[in-house]
Formats: sequence, C-alpha cells, structure tokens
Amino acid sequence: MTTNVGNICTREVVTVTPHIDLASAAQCMRAKNVGFLVAVDPQPNTAYGRPVGVLTDRDIVVSVVAGEADPKMLTVADVMKQYPAMADETDSLEQALRTMRRMGVRRLPVVGAGGMLSGVLSLDDVLDVLSAELSEVSSTVRGARHHEDRAR
Repeated sequence: MTTNVGNICTREVVTVTPHIDLASAAQCMRAKNVGFLVAVDPQPNTAYGRPVGVLTDRDIVVSVVAGEADPKMLTVADVMKQYPAMADETDSLEQALRTMRRMGVRRLPVVGAGGMLSGVLSLDDVLDVLSAELSEVSSTVRGARHHEDRAR
C-alpha cells in the first residue's frame, strides 16, 4: 500500500470559521449531512484556507448538549479541537493511518502547499481503497485458477 493521501482524500470539505456561533455550525452540519467540520482561517486566493481546528457532532453533544449550554452563546472556537492532527497530501496512507491511530481519530484534515486545507481523509476513504485492492487480489486468484484449469 503506497498510495498518497492526496490521491484518496475527499476534496469537497465543509468548513466554518471559528467565530461563528455553534448553533449555526450545527445547522450547517445538518444541511450538508456531515458530522465533521474543519474550522479555517480564510486566506485570499485559496479554496478553503488554513485549518485551525476541527468540530464534530460528538463534540457538540458532549460539550454543549450534555452540559446544558446554550449553543447560540458559544462559538466554534469555544468547542473545537485546536491544532488538530493533519496529514500532508504527500504522506503515505500508512503514515496517515498511524497518525489516526495515535490520535484516536477517524478523520484527518489534509493540507497541501503552504499548509492550506485541500481535503479530508476519513476511514471510509481508506476502506474504499482497501476494498478495491482486495478485489484485485481476489481477481488475480480467480485468474490464476482459470489459467491452471485451461492448462490441464
């Protein structure tokens, strides 16, 4: 497995800025049907900006709902995980998986040139790659059997 993270990550990322209220971030999650937002510091001439934190639906439930806080009184910055673990587009899949395991996360923001956000790598992306590779292995085994049968 020598696939680079940049080749398999999801390029369409839902982002927010750290200063928006948490209720708006939750509404964004609902509207976009995602449970993960990357908080960015917008930069001119970039698609997304520089990642400064991540916010999950679980963060909102555990930190806000369970604590009975008012999400309209909090901002993304109040709840987000600052300085999130990230992967570079050129990192190998193995490197990214080690980071995910070490940090206990299922998604990593992916950065490119200048540390600008370029995508998100999720375990779903990894499973897609692995299932395709396993399918190739299975096809190879079937092909070898077919050749043996014809040779007899």
